[in-house]
Amino acid sequence: MTERSIRLFGDPVLRSASDPVRVPGDARVAALVEDLIDTVTPPGRAGVAAPQIGVGLRAFSYNIDGDIGYVLNPVLEVDGEPEPVDEGCLSVPGFYFPRPRHPWARVTGVDLTGAPVVLEGEGLLAQALQHECDHLEGRLYLEGLDPETKREAMRAVRQAEWFRS
Repeated sequence: MTERSIRLFGDPVLRSASDPVRVPGDARVAALVEDLIDTVTPPGRAGVAAPQIGVGLRAFSYNIDGDIGYVLNPVLEVDGEPEPVDEGCLSVPGFYFPRPRHPWARVTGVDLTGAPVVLEGEGLLAQALQHECDHLEGRLYLEGLDPETKREAMRAVRQAEWFRS
């Protein structure tokens, strides 16, 4: 289909919890999945959630070490003590801040046919699974920053050229 524009901080779709995807889906759901895959494929992108392309449905794509795929209606499990990791977001471009994330995560969901999908791991995969599931709940990574870092982050975002335009 097509690479879609990423919605930026301040867009209301990023602050709303997403609705479940009807599975098996129709042609619109298949087109959404294609768009999510096309949008996550460019270098430097680990994941794209449907709200980031303006669609309030529980779906995301991932691109971890060249492994590209998608999950519909994901359910997240985490394990381990949260540790600070540098994190950024396509919807808050140009910024990285330390944010606590669990070192291990698993997502269970389905594909377009309703077949089970399970993704689990550590490191970047665990971080991406948590990050994308947060998007589906209407939360941006900035919300999980410690108070001082969050103040610094919000000040930087308000001064960003993309935010002021």
